[in-house]
Amino acid sequence: MAMAWIWTGMAVVSVVCGAVYGRMEAVSAAALEGAGQAVRLCLSMAGVLCLWTGLMEVMDRCGLSRRLGRLFRPVLRRLLPQASRDPETLAAVTANVSANLLGLGNAATPTGIEAVRQMDGEQEHNPRVRHALYMLLILNATGLQLFPTTVLTLRVSAGSAQPNAILLPTLACTAFSTLVGAGLGLLCYRLSGRREGRK
Repeated sequence: MAMAWIWTGMAVVSVVCGAVYGRMEAVSAAALEGAGQAVRLCLSMAGVLCLWTGLMEVMDRCGLSRRLGRLFRPVLRRLLPQASRDPETLAAVTANVSANLLGLGNAATPTGIEAVRQMDGEQEHNPRVRHALYMLLILNATGLQLFPTTVLTLRVSAGSAQPNAILLPTLACTAFSTLVGAGLGLLCYRLSGRREGRK
């Protein structure tokens, strides 16, 4: 809702400034050009997102998601000890993490919502699942990316001469942010557990 007000305010200010300074033609031309660029960007990104979303569906149907779940289980047991015990929750979390590793934030959203729903249902029976919700949010916010698909698509559509030049910097930055975020999340969880134990 806040972003809608911000964008509306920017549009109103642009129109008012164009009217005051007598440059309404430039404002109209810029609006039409921006709309055309937005449509082209959406179409270019839609193809990539459809490709990877379909690939994730194929992975799920051929059982690769379960194999990835077994691969990630040792790490997820430490980060999400309660959530990783339920196979359905683990599958949703694994799909969410896999999509984020591929830089597909939009494709990761449905699986992330499904994981949150399942963990939220278990929260009544086990309060410690709340930590898993926080950790899942941290993993999504820090966003470790092995292959930043969305950003690469944006760079290609913008005509970048070397769109792959961001691979190593992106991997280094997201790995660092994920390590720091997960470490702080685990530290806060242990500190809160000690406080509850003292009570």
